Order: sequence, then C-alpha cells, then structure tokens
Amino acid sequence: MDVKIEESWKRALAAEFDSEYFARLVAFVKDAYSKGVVYPPGRFIFEAFNRTPFDKVKAVIIGQDPYHNPRQAHGLCFSVQKGVELPPSLVNIYKELEAEFSTSFSGRSGDLSHWADQGVLLLNATLTVSGGANMAGSHQGRGWERFTDAAIRALAERRDHIVYMLWGSYAQRKAAFVDRTRNLVLECAHPSPLSAYRGFFGCNHFRRCNEYLAANGAEPIRW
Repeated sequence: MDVKIEESWKRALAAEFDSEYFARLVAFVKDAYSKGVVYPPGRFIFEAFNRTPFDKVKAVIIGQDPYHNPRQAHGLCFSVQKGVELPPSLVNIYKELEAEFSTSFSGRSGDLSHWADQGVLLLNATLTVSGGANMAGSHQGRGWERFTDAAIRALAERRDHIVYMLWGSYAQRKAAFVDRTRNLVLECAHPSPLSAYRGFFGCNHFRRCNEYLAANGAEPIRW
C-alpha cells in the first residue's frame, strides 16, 4: 500500500509515517486487501486528508469506522458514494440541517465531498474495515486510532479557530484535549437513530459553526 496523502498532511504527520507502528499497520492493511474485501477502495483510504489539506481545515467531524457494505465507504465519515441509499445517521444529519436552515434536503446525494472541499475534515478514527455483515470495527486496534489521534493533535497544536463538531462519547473522548479557548468545540449526542433524540436534534451545530467561522474571518460552509 503506497501512502499517497496530500503534501501538507504528509509534513504534519511525518513522524507517524516513519514510526514502527505505522509500518506494522501498513503490513496489516496490505495483507487484508490482498486476502479479501476491504472498504473503502484503496484509493480512498486517505480521502479525508486529500480533500481537506491541513492548512485549509475549518471544521472537524469525527466518525468511528468506515461503512462495511458495498459502494458505501469512500474515505469520508458519514458520507456515501453517489447513488447509494442514505444510511440512518446521515438521514438524521440532513433532518437537522433542514431544521436549522429551513431548506429541503429531499433527494440530496449522500456524498459529502463538497463539505470536505470547503474545509470540513470528515475523519473516521479507523480508516479501513473488512467488508460484510458483522464486520464493523474489524480493523480497530491495529494502529489507525493512533494515526488519527496524531492528526487531530497536530491540528489542535498548530491551528486555531477550528470548529470541532463532536457527536457522541467516542468523538468527544478522541478530541478531549482540544483547547476550547482557541477553538469552538460543539458536543451533542450521536446522530444514530438510537441516540439522535437525546440531543442531536436541535443541537444547531451547523449554524453555530458558520457563525463562529464568519466571526473569525473565514468563509462559512455551504452545507
């Protein structure tokens, strides 16, 4: 697996790429792709980084695992490829957007690439997963979490005025070290149908994100 990642991220994460754990991770991922179905397709593993360069990040949304069914995952958390049925969490994300902006998202594609292109880092904690039923989390604990922790830490240490939209306890723990005096940290329940009614609906994160960006001289996101 050749690591093809956008240059600013390659510089920011150089120590990770040179580490022993990353070499073991690459070996594991190469072996997994050679022996079975793994998502996303290899060219999309670092899509979140390639779409959103380090110095262009305005907001961060953290997911846990890529989707593990055909044609869904393409390297951006919560996003699915064009033409694919919207997963339940994304349905709820669109419901919240409709409520915040009084705009219909009916018929909207689940491909969130246009968010990433505007500076929203759509980062899964684990960047690969084996395909098939009951395979969620199958590549956890192999090193991806350490790598994505390093990405968030690099942003937290070197960039200011970023909006961290942390949905659910997993995302909140993963970015717990972000300095809230230099950034905006928004927390609520996960958009999953199991928890959306416990605080995701009505969170107003998308509008609050844009208000903060505008107040700090950045272009708001066209959600």
